[in-house]
Amino acid sequence: MPGPKKLDPSASPRALLGAELRHRRETAGLSQEDLGAPLFVSGSFIGQLEAGTRRMQADQAARLDEVLGADGFFVRNCAALKASKYPDHFAEATEAERVATTIKEYAPLLIPGLLQTEAYARAVFRAYQPTATEDVIEDLVASRLERAQILADPTTPMLWVVLDEAVLRRESGGRAVMAGALRHVLGLARQHRVIVQVLPFSAGAHMALQGSLKLMFFPDAPTLAYLQGPGTGRLQDDPGTVRHHELTYDLVAASALPPAASLALMESVAEDYAHDDQQF
Repeated sequence: MPGPKKLDPSASPRALLGAELRHRRETAGLSQEDLGAPLFVSGSFIGQLEAGTRRMQADQAARLDEVLGADGFFVRNCAALKASKYPDHFAEATEAERVATTIKEYAPLLIPGLLQTEAYARAVFRAYQPTATEDVIEDLVASRLERAQILADPTTPMLWVVLDEAVLRRESGGRAVMAGALRHVLGLARQHRVIVQVLPFSAGAHMALQGSLKLMFFPDAPTLAYLQGPGTGRLQDDPGTVRHHELTYDLVAASALPPAASLALMESVAEDYAHDDQQF
């Protein structure tokens, strides 16, 4: 058997760890279901580890070393990959975001992180942490802008966002900041880099009233759903639960304005912010 692959932290460490897992499993003649049984996880979960869409936990790494005779390989590399600049509840979702081919998101209150400008992100983080030092806020802003670099690729991921009208109306950072933030989103949409819809207040009650929703799709792993609340987040992969969230997103998108009308509304609101700011 070839020696363990050396992980390159500058590439996609989780994907490389997953590739090593797949190599060792196939060499051992095990199916994903066979390997999942002693870990008390499903075969699809093993597939997600192999695809790099889920984070390997320390207890799972130890059991994999034992079952596959990996001589501590997975424990060592799992520990090396565990460090993250993001909170635990968000770290795994961010890592999955990097390898997703399609992301669909409903945002009820704020412009999604991937679409935020520097000024908007700074205003949001300052609101989240009113007593934090400037250095802390700037580190958070830098991390958020770094996340958005996944949009530097002209095609992947395909990002489809539904913004509640409340996102447009909530003045985060002041009117000039809002004008710039909305125009940034408009620019990405007009460059055909993202699809944006606005769910107007007139749509009334809908399935996603309880909060935000993000769906992430992968070429060789099941879809993941991420739900976030104040200081918490849940990454879900149960097929029935994910199907329910997919239906929720589809119905919200169906109730939203078409893309062209959505952009027109956003442009109008952005112009109002810019015009009103110039009056002061």
